[in-house]
Amino acid sequence: MDPFRVLLHSVSADLSSGELTELKFLCQGLVGKRKLERVQRGHELFEVLLEQKDLEAEHTGLLRDLLASLRRHDLLQRLDDFEAGAAAGAAQEEADLHAAFSIICDNVGKDWRRLARHLGVSDAKIDGIEERYPRNLAERVRESLRVWKSSEREKATVAGLVEALRACRMNLVADLVEEEQLARRLQNGSDAVSPVQWDSDAHTSEAP
Repeated sequence: MDPFRVLLHSVSADLSSGELTELKFLCQGLVGKRKLERVQRGHELFEVLLEQKDLEAEHTGLLRDLLASLRRHDLLQRLDDFEAGAAAGAAQEEADLHAAFSIICDNVGKDWRRLARHLGVSDAKIDGIEERYPRNLAERVRESLRVWKSSEREKATVAGLVEALRACRMNLVADLVEEEQLARRLQNGSDAVSPVQWDSDAHTSEAP
């Protein structure tokens, strides 16, 4: 389940009926009267706010304001813990993307346009990148990755890059990216290794 929804459900479970009534009152300017009348649980109110985009994992200001109005410092601490974890995860993903970019720039050659197109970079932007870096192939690749990351924002992941590389039959580069990511995870003390990777290790150890 989505970590933010898990947080919202845990907050909902700890709200009293009086606190829920107060939250509904505070949300009168955001949620229609009929919808508020149907809300019987905190998570139902949060679900309405999620649907309206008034509440998002990346924008928790409204939730913070509501909990502060209730003077629920314990729930505010829970929100703080969630945001700290989300920030750490985002920093890790950013570092992983940086490492993947370096590998792709070093190993993707003249076929960089095919990868860029598969990542959704327009032909106009590809032409602009080529004009900007006429003699630097690696920088063309890097700039196309920057354009992709800028457009995808939080949806830009190493997994998405690997998928695009394999779709373009750049399997060797995809393997290098996955190996680097696994090494980074192990270096950071993670023991989470996928079944496919364990399989691969097993086959290697069985080889004569």
